[in-house]
Amino acid sequence: QVQLVESGGGLVQAGGSLRLSCANSGTIFSIDSMNWYRQIPGKQRELVAVITNSGSTNYADSVKGRFTISGDNAKNTVFLQMDSLKPEDTAVYYCNVVRKWPKVNYWGQGTQVTVSS
Repeated sequence: QVQLVESGGGLVQAGGSLRLSCANSGTIFSIDSMNWYRQIPGKQRELVAVITNSGSTNYADSVKGRFTISGDNAKNTVFLQMDSLKPEDTAVYYCNVVRKWPKVNYWGQGTQVTVSS
């Protein structure tokens, strides 16, 4: 049974770093991409970083140069290294894994990241 579990969130001062992890207790075959999203209450969920099954990465403009996504498809694990954190990075961060076929989106429960000024 697939269950994505995020960890690594917490409270950090502006300029600090956090590393988020997402582990899967099951197995997902034929992964298309592994992604991190974030959401602030009252706002839409925002795509933060993507890593495809070929290893290509992409980032939201707001985090480019500060965040780094990495992952292991075989182990269904994905990480988000967050450096130079800003108060505006405060949000609940969600792990997302997309299976290629049939297309299915898997989501974790989210982990809170709070950056104090």
